Amino acid sequence: MKYVYYYICIFLVFLCSATCRAQDTALLMVHFGTTYDETRAKTIDAINEKAEKAFSNMTVREAYTSRIVMKRLAQRGVKKDTPIDALLKLRAEGIKTVKIQPSYIIDGIEMERLRKDVEQVHPFFDSIWVSTPLLYSVEDAEKVCEVLVNRHSADAKKREHVLFIGHGTEGPATALYSQIDYMLRAGGYDNYHVATIEGYPTQETALAQIKAMKGKKVTLVPLLFVAGDHANNDISVEWKEALEKEGLTVDVRLEGLGEVLEIQELYIKKIK
Repeated sequence: MKYVYYYICIFLVFLCSATCRAQDTALLMVHFGTTYDETRAKTIDAINEKAEKAFSNMTVREAYTSRIVMKRLAQRGVKKDTPIDALLKLRAEGIKTVKIQPSYIIDGIEMERLRKDVEQVHPFFDSIWVSTPLLYSVEDAEKVCEVLVNRHSADAKKREHVLFIGHGTEGPATALYSQIDYMLRAGGYDNYHVATIEGYPTQETALAQIKAMKGKKVTLVPLLFVAGDHANNDISVEWKEALEKEGLTVDVRLEGLGEVLEIQELYIKKIK
């Protein structure tokens, strides 16, 4: 019922517009969002711009899914559409075909919500195509591992380690983090580890691996699209302090995956 008004508007526009661009295709970039302006510019805005250049024949729009982020941004005068709002606006403009690319890392709760949103408005479109998140297939995981290792160096002989920290989820998709962790070791990078803030592997499992190898130094790297709240608070403060208490020298590299050009290209290839 809450979207009846939008549906009526779409219907009226459809009837009255003689210049309806029925054959147009739009690309909707969907992000969780962030309130950190600097990291948003380097990640979300950057990949949106790259998508606009790569798909200049399409109308490119964005949407956020975090209600908290959108509320905080609205208080600062920054308005962001939800996926449903963005889709309804596109339909009101006469667009019937939409490709959706989320910037999520795994196929977790946010992906489930996005698909449910799409289901609600699907009858108004000829076609809505929803792509997959960064980590979905074995090939995806292999490519991401390659990017991570090439970007973050650590000398095993000096007992240096790198710990990639993702968000995690309660659902089965959290297994992707374990898969990345396993692939790194299978590739011979025993001093590279993966842990999650709200899933598995945990901080404890990663710490146990580092201790078993008698590690001295560890660099914490967000396995997150943006280096926002979790990176600046959980990782830079809580995780850093916890590992330092264990006698480790800890550095933090505040860089979201969305800042990495190779990662941006992986998303673009998914759309292609």
